[in-house]
Amino acid sequence: LRHHREVHVVMGNEACDLDSAVSALALAYFLAQSPPAPRAAAVVPVLNIPRADFALRTETAFLLRDRGVPAASLIFRDEIDLGGLHRAGLLSLTLVDHHVLPGADAALEEAVVEVLDHRPLERERGPPCRVTVEPVGSCATLVTERIAQGPPALLDATTAALLHGTILLDCINLSPAAGKVTPRDVACVALLEERFPELPPRDGIFRALQAAKFDVTGLTTEQMLRKDLKVLSSDELALAISGIYVDLETFLLRPGLLQDLEAFCQARGYAGLVAMTVSFNERHEPTRKLAVYSQCETLRGTLCRALEEATMPSLHLQPLPSPWPCVGAFAQGNALASRKKVLPILRAAL
Repeated sequence: LRHHREVHVVMGNEACDLDSAVSALALAYFLAQSPPAPRAAAVVPVLNIPRADFALRTETAFLLRDRGVPAASLIFRDEIDLGGLHRAGLLSLTLVDHHVLPGADAALEEAVVEVLDHRPLERERGPPCRVTVEPVGSCATLVTERIAQGPPALLDATTAALLHGTILLDCINLSPAAGKVTPRDVACVALLEERFPELPPRDGIFRALQAAKFDVTGLTTEQMLRKDLKVLSSDELALAISGIYVDLETFLLRPGLLQDLEAFCQARGYAGLVAMTVSFNERHEPTRKLAVYSQCETLRGTLCRALEEATMPSLHLQPLPSPWPCVGAFAQGNALASRKKVLPILRAAL
């Protein structure tokens, strides 16, 4: 801002999971080295959370530490003034692992020059914005494909290891039983392994990342809810959707849970919260359960009905006993329906 020089920011979504973080880091690194260099004075990957929240992204912190990327070298959302850069006409923005900015960032939409995402397209973008939206298991797959089109020297061992681990975690070690992997994800993992034979074995890195992701030791309920959080907003209300990495029954019996849920929603202005738990057996097959919390009976009923009656996809929900009248609990028979597939059902219900 002081020197009036342009900045090209590459930024993932607000959940800042491993896919978002690595996609932003790898693509920014590639763009910064690519001829012709962008007009910007700097290409800056931004992790879309405050630095204080980084400790909650346990698998991201683990992989970056493991590959020798110090946290001090990362730039977080509270460390860069995107609004100021944009108002000064100095910002261009590439979005990875999402393609619609949340309401609070709506003013930045006109700065978006490129999108790479792997979820269904919610809004069209005209030229000159470059749009790559493909139904693959991991956004890191799209970044790998993009980098692979450039000069081979632009893909180094650290970047390859970050992308490799991310695709394996996102696609549940390429297990077809988990319902996330596509042939393009498999091809990118093979390409990375071919170019860098010294990459760690798939099983080992997947197990280490999975263990780090599911490590909620010592986290408060509020931190567990924030660890993997998405927010849906309508004109009237906002709804939190948290990925939770313990079994639902264990979660519902946490001491003080109801007060914690109420305090979490009140502090952030959420009308309700959907907790989606997931665990995996030794064959990498997921077990999913859902809890719907709201003090407003009408909203809770609307959300529960929408989930029970959904057909695109059908979730095959079975009611579970809940210790709290303001929490509806369900076992999800369709274990292949991840949060990405449940979000549109909830958005339509809002």
